[in-house]
Amino acid sequence: MQFTVKILILLFILSSSSYADKVNVFEFTDTELSNLEVRKVRGADNKTEYSVGSNDNGNYLKAVADNAASGLGKKVVINLNKTPIINITWKIEKSLDGIKENTKKGHDFAARVFAIKKTGATPLSNRAINYVFSSNNDVGFNSPSPYTKKSIDYVLTSTKENLNEWITVKANVKEDFKKFHNLDVDELDGLAIMSDTDNSKLKSIAYYQNIYFSAD
Repeated sequence: MQFTVKILILLFILSSSSYADKVNVFEFTDTELSNLEVRKVRGADNKTEYSVGSNDNGNYLKAVADNAASGLGKKVVINLNKTPIINITWKIEKSLDGIKENTKKGHDFAARVFAIKKTGATPLSNRAINYVFSSNNDVGFNSPSPYTKKSIDYVLTSTKENLNEWITVKANVKEDFKKFHNLDVDELDGLAIMSDTDNSKLKSIAYYQNIYFSAD
């Protein structure tokens, strides 16, 4: 899947400011899901199927990608000087074992959250950190996207250690943009979720919950 197309999908997530110590991004309700724009990536055979549910820890989003790719997002601007830490709770029920995620043919993730910074007038000029739940690489592994060095895939969770169980992770987005892109970023311009399997033609099942930004 071409990186440019993915960024075009993800950047309907712009505007609306919040400067609290905790900034919730998604509610994962039926009403919210019906109001979010879900776009299939050009060239993908199918859309990822997104649905909502709940458990003792609140609402969650379920993503089933069967040879499919589509993303969704919400308009939000994050003040990274006040709330630089992204918090994600997620789970992979069916992983994508055996693919080479840093190649074009295998560049799929059962669960990923994009953090995007606009650095120019076109999507090609944007920079991104792609926080992923990997099916094959260890936590901490990072690599430029095989489509563009302006997007970095960064493994926060791996099914090698955490398959079919909820896990909560966090990352300092402000520090990561400095580390991977050498950018001093004060505000984040976009955040989006995507589960995709259009390159590998496989099927994945993933869950997302409690995605928010915090001071620490």
